Amino acid sequence: MSSADPLCIAPMRIAVVTETYPPEINGVANTMLQLVTGLSGRGHRVLLVRPRQATDRRGRVPPGQFLVPGLPIPGYRGLRFGLPVYWRLRNLWHRLRPDVVYVATQGPLGHAALNAARRGSIPVVTGFHTQFHQYSRHYGLGLLTGPIVTTLKSFHNRSDATLVPTAALRAQLNDAGFHNVHVFSRGVDTALFDPARRSAALRRAWGCSPEDLVALYVGRIAAEKNIHVALACMEALAARFDNLRCVLVGDGPELGRLARNHPGCRFVGAKVGEDLAAHYASGDLFLFPSLTETFGNVVTEAMASGLVVNAFDYAAAHEHIRHGSNGLLAPFGNDDAFIAGVVAAVEQPTLLERIRHAARRTAETLSWSVVIEGLEEVLCELRRRRRDQEVGRPVDAVGHATSGNGV
Repeated sequence: MSSADPLCIAPMRIAVVTETYPPEINGVANTMLQLVTGLSGRGHRVLLVRPRQATDRRGRVPPGQFLVPGLPIPGYRGLRFGLPVYWRLRNLWHRLRPDVVYVATQGPLGHAALNAARRGSIPVVTGFHTQFHQYSRHYGLGLLTGPIVTTLKSFHNRSDATLVPTAALRAQLNDAGFHNVHVFSRGVDTALFDPARRSAALRRAWGCSPEDLVALYVGRIAAEKNIHVALACMEALAARFDNLRCVLVGDGPELGRLARNHPGCRFVGAKVGEDLAAHYASGDLFLFPSLTETFGNVVTEAMASGLVVNAFDYAAAHEHIRHGSNGLLAPFGNDDAFIAGVVAAVEQPTLLERIRHAARRTAETLSWSVVIEGLEEVLCELRRRRRDQEVGRPVDAVGHATSGNGV
């Protein structure tokens, strides 16, 4: 994209629509925070559209935000979905027309935003942030997997582009019939997630001596995270190594039951910010057996914190881990290999130390600023394409004006 193009220099007005945002705790909320702050920091005027949260003060709207009514999501304590406020969005975007709309979630608010943008001839980008079709298998809804994929495809193909976090997922969606799929990767905050935050006091609170190894899990305590494999791995490690301690960070519907059934593990609840960063850095091994991630931000957060990550070979782990070099990988869905690989690694203390340092070095290359710059190029290209169409310039098959420069 040419830096001389005035459309690429002028700030954009960008509407970001999401049904989850901090202080809610999940990967999508964190990514949306990085997206909003990153684009704003590059000089763009960003308006965040989200459901009102329990923490929002009545009658007060945070600057740069537009709040809509919402309802709690069943089974997801603390999370809400936005109501389909189509006409509110039409009126808002009639008064403050954005150059482009980014729709991050596929709930009622997301559908209303997509419809309002299409009706108003505003370029719209959708984000593929959650594997809803994979989740259905963990809640007795496996027969709905096909229809869910069809619904998701119909939603995303109505947008001008769909953004995914990895090249592998882009290939998967292309094969499934999704159109105009682009990679919007993920960065990691290496100032927050840092081995220097390791806390001897926190480790003592876990009952750990300096020589003990802590096997850590961070994430939702729920069936779709394949958490039973993490617990099985912890039990296998504890049975073989006397100095192994197990800590699980997170909240979710399985928390009470699993805490009762696994008294040897410490379930410490959800953590955020510097407290979360200290929990990461105070561990040694990071066990992440989920099979339902579009990316898995916790993988790169753990790497930045200097942990030895053990994960299945897909999503963020496939993108950034090289087995035995800066982490551990197991073939997708092979539980036995997942457990055996980390047990073998723990028997080699020098290997663990080498992996920890290499993981941190890898994370230091994953800058959010580079990621946001790539997203900015996609959004700018959509704005330019729409301007070309409005003035009647010829546009080629991939949407570029024939006399312009493409991304």
